[in-house]
Amino acid sequence: QVQLVESGGDSVQAGGSLRLSCAVSGLRYSTNSMAWFRQAPGKEREGVARIYTNGVGTYYADSVKGRFTISQDNAKNTVYLQMNSLKPEDTAMYYCAAAPLRLVGSTWYRPNEYTYWGQGTQVTVSS
Repeated sequence: QVQLVESGGDSVQAGGSLRLSCAVSGLRYSTNSMAWFRQAPGKEREGVARIYTNGVGTYYADSVKGRFTISQDNAKNTVYLQMNSLKPEDTAMYYCAAAPLRLVGSTWYRPNEYTYWGQGTQVTVSS
């Protein structure tokens, strides 16, 4: 049974930083696509960043490029999202997602490309 558990969400002031973690269990394949999405109230879920678990291939939404960094620690089965220079518009529930045995390419930002999802962790940025 695959489980994704996010943590690290918090309330911070604009300009601050947070690191989100996604602990992955039950995903036995070495080549997967992992992504972070976010969803603000009344808005659609949007792709934030994607990484391949074979160690190559990161991609970011334009809105977070240069501020957010996705990374992974395969030894700990954990995917991270380092978020710097946070803005109020980054306020959302953040979700981790997995696409097993697939290298999701140019459509990485589409939620329906991913099979497994975590429960989300809330990030609130105040001005």
